[in-house]
Amino acid sequence: MNSEPVIHVEGLRRRYGDFEAVAGVSFEVGAGELFALLGTNGAGKTTTLETLEGYRPAHGGTVRVLGHDPHADRRAVRPRIGIMLQDGGFFGDLTVAETVAHWRGFTPRPRPADEVIGLAGLEDRTAVRVRQLSGGQKRRLDLALALLGHPEVLFLDEPTTGMDPAARHATWRIVRDLVDGGTTVVLTTHYLEEAEHLADRLALMHRGRIGTSGTVAEVVAGHGDRIAFRLPEGLPVAELPAPRGAVPDLAVTGGRTVVTYTVGGGGLQPVLYELLRWADEHRVALDGLNARNASLEDVFLSTAEGAAA
Repeated sequence: MNSEPVIHVEGLRRRYGDFEAVAGVSFEVGAGELFALLGTNGAGKTTTLETLEGYRPAHGGTVRVLGHDPHADRRAVRPRIGIMLQDGGFFGDLTVAETVAHWRGFTPRPRPADEVIGLAGLEDRTAVRVRQLSGGQKRRLDLALALLGHPEVLFLDEPTTGMDPAARHATWRIVRDLVDGGTTVVLTTHYLEEAEHLADRLALMHRGRIGTSGTVAEVVAGHGDRIAFRLPEGLPVAELPAPRGAVPDLAVTGGRTVVTYTVGGGGLQPVLYELLRWADEHRVALDGLNARNASLEDVFLSTAEGAAA
């Protein structure tokens, strides 16, 4: 990977009147890296992305894309990037083929129409009017148009919204192939599995600031693996064990009390072993037993709960 960052953001601030949507965000994205920008609704991620794309000027801080200010130097930046917005704003009466042909006319050195239509998996929809496409098919057309100009940097804003699981996984393969070929990608998504599957690094925004960033493993570290089961009928809560010091949390779900142990420091296996040994010695059935590693969803929900508190 080239040591010079393709995207450099330092102290970015962006306001709407008296409301500061982005309040001092800093990060870098290297060449050939996929960086995911996540956050709760209203966290400021779309505003950050639109500033990187050159649609909005920064009100403070520094933003550089391919060495340029993306807003002030739009003519230098725009031909080298691809943008997939949340809503492409297509003409509904044009066919897929006509839409691609129309966009090729505005794109320097465009890919062949058949190539991008094939990349998006729309070969059998070329004669279909855009208004007749499903939501997922429209997103795939959005992606095709974003790829027309062989972009060095690709911005994807919620790229798989409306897609069925098969189309989503097909889109992931396309994006991963682009990254493997050297394209730098910045992604926003509400599908946390998507970020876990694709991202080399990610940042989680909250109230206009980045709360945590790094690889998926680095971001979830410290949020604890979990062991859960339904409280056995007739077992007093006071008799629950504390394997290796893990303290049980209790919550009522579906009319039953669920016991959860949160385990840090890679101690999931030994804690689970002690818990099962206790259950065997006391002839207790751990109904609904589930053990899992910490996930990006745990981090996201922790952030969302903090926002609501």
